[in-house]
Amino acid sequence: MRVLFVLTIMIAVAVTIAAQTPAAPAADKAPAGNAENGKKLYAQYGCYQCHGYAAQGGVGPRLAPRPLAFAAFSKYVRQPTGEMPPYTGKVLTDTGLADVYAFLQSVPRPPDADDIPLLKEN
Repeated sequence: MRVLFVLTIMIAVAVTIAAQTPAAPAADKAPAGNAENGKKLYAQYGCYQCHGYAAQGGVGPRLAPRPLAFAAFSKYVRQPTGEMPPYTGKVLTDTGLADVYAFLQSVPRPPDADDIPLLKEN
């Protein structure tokens, strides 16, 4: 009986803490962007040269589908730690960066292997 009481109190405290935890700030959400323009910028700035035309990866890592969270993406694009050149606000505006991110979000997932006829066993 005592264990049940303690467990009930622990659940009540956890629920209370979860209810009081503030929602993620708006800065964590990706700004609205234009995927069509982002695709053009992706090509214009040569992103495809390392990341592939469909952002599938190559010399550079895969960017899509399911890109990094916008905050991490933005930070890395602005201040990369590897071989990638920095795309500062003077090079790529915040609007342009949001557009590129919208393009990356728009890249569809590849089909499952089970859905590709040539990969099915006969």
